[in-house]
Amino acid sequence: MPPLLQTAFSTASPRLSPRAMPIVSITVYVAVFGLGFALIGRALFADGILAWSVGIFYIAYDTALLLLITGLTWPAVAAARHLSTTTAHAEQRGDTAGEHPIRPSLGVVIAAYNEAAVLPETIAALCAQSDRPDLILIIDDGSTDQTARILSERFRLTIAPEGQIGDPGAIYPFLRTMRLPRSGKAEALNAAIVAIGTDIVVSIDADTALAPDAIAAIRRAFAADAALVAAGGLLVPVCDRGLLGRVLQWFQTYEYIRSMVARFAWMHAECLVLISGAFSAFRREALVRVGGFDPDCIVEDYELTHRLHRYSVEHDLGWRLQMIPEARAVTHAPGAFGAFMVQRQRWFSGYLQTQLWNRDLAGQRRFGALGTMMMPIKAFDTLQPVYGFAAFLLLVGFLIAGRTDIALIALGIVAAKIVTDLVLNTWMVYVYRSITGDTVSSRFGHVIIATLLEPFSFQLLRQAGAVWGWLSFLTNRHRWGTQNRTPLGTAKHAAAPAGQSR
Repeated sequence: MPPLLQTAFSTASPRLSPRAMPIVSITVYVAVFGLGFALIGRALFADGILAWSVGIFYIAYDTALLLLITGLTWPAVAAARHLSTTTAHAEQRGDTAGEHPIRPSLGVVIAAYNEAAVLPETIAALCAQSDRPDLILIIDDGSTDQTARILSERFRLTIAPEGQIGDPGAIYPFLRTMRLPRSGKAEALNAAIVAIGTDIVVSIDADTALAPDAIAAIRRAFAADAALVAAGGLLVPVCDRGLLGRVLQWFQTYEYIRSMVARFAWMHAECLVLISGAFSAFRREALVRVGGFDPDCIVEDYELTHRLHRYSVEHDLGWRLQMIPEARAVTHAPGAFGAFMVQRQRWFSGYLQTQLWNRDLAGQRRFGALGTMMMPIKAFDTLQPVYGFAAFLLLVGFLIAGRTDIALIALGIVAAKIVTDLVLNTWMVYVYRSITGDTVSSRFGHVIIATLLEPFSFQLLRQAGAVWGWLSFLTNRHRWGTQNRTPLGTAKHAAAPAGQSR
């Protein structure tokens, strides 16, 4: 880690400077894991439907969480409608709504490792922005493919010695590159934070193509709110071509929609902790103050948001994190079972890492909704996929053992859950459309089919990946694996400017 960040990081990081765990936090985790052992024990010793207590609790908890998110989305819809009305009235008056006297400088950073297949399209989307970045810095993180050749020949960039930024590009003067020895995404981003001096740092993955007005939306949001230190954009997944890739893309599309709606709900509750590293923006000053990204965390973006929240409360700064619905992009998602499972294993293992390091936040009132609502929920979420996967295995076991009485009642409960999910998921698609104006990547008919098929297909894959994540976390074994990349141009409509559709 660069010296500029090291001292700040060692103080701000709960991994390096762990805080004492108060009684309330200990109580939360004792309750979570005590309940877990009790539910698993019921399967071994209880009779009748109570032998499936783990499944009943999983369904009850998941439904309660969806209902909470549904309630929290009302302000998001109201805010979206107010913004739409205000903008329309301003346009009728000829006002220059959204323009601000202070224009923050903005730099985009792409940490790329062997991304030659998709990097040109990502760069082209950035160079075509309606509000071009002041700097685009490509960090070649020890690539062994054709990344350097493409940057040199196609974009006419100077490849400088390791650790130095090359000269401005001959085609796009705001485009530059830096080579590093292979060190991982977090260290590559930390090097960029030190190397560039823009007010705003936007980090995007090398396989993520931004909509033409995405950078303009990011810059407007940060210019309008001095307390905003981190923001996320809306992502639409694109998978490999082929039948399996299309099926996984379909399921992941509606998974992303629900996730984005949930993030807006948590944002309005002032406890947003998930901003995707595929497309995120930060105030550079805040990044420096908290020490940048943690190179030892598997999900460096998720860990960073917790550290920003913590630092803001501990220093009484009033920092804000938010989603920006006008900032959109398409991003590559796994289109094969193996790649999907490896991704979910790492995501969940990194999630457990972050929970461990921030365990002292759970229940603490001084952290507001983050402490009293979000972190206790996240504590219960550590075991939620385990409950779901165990419930499925128990159901199969009951059928094999001929205990059809229990199995039939359990299936009836599952059917009731599916009906409830149909209503709630349809509402979430409505909320997504209200917030984003995007009617292209969301269809009510499709979400109904997805809801009916998910419980015994896609949802099981996610839960199996999370169980694998638990095993990886406990054994400290993590790996990314290799993914095939599909050009994102096959879904450019998904990154259309706000309000546009096919």
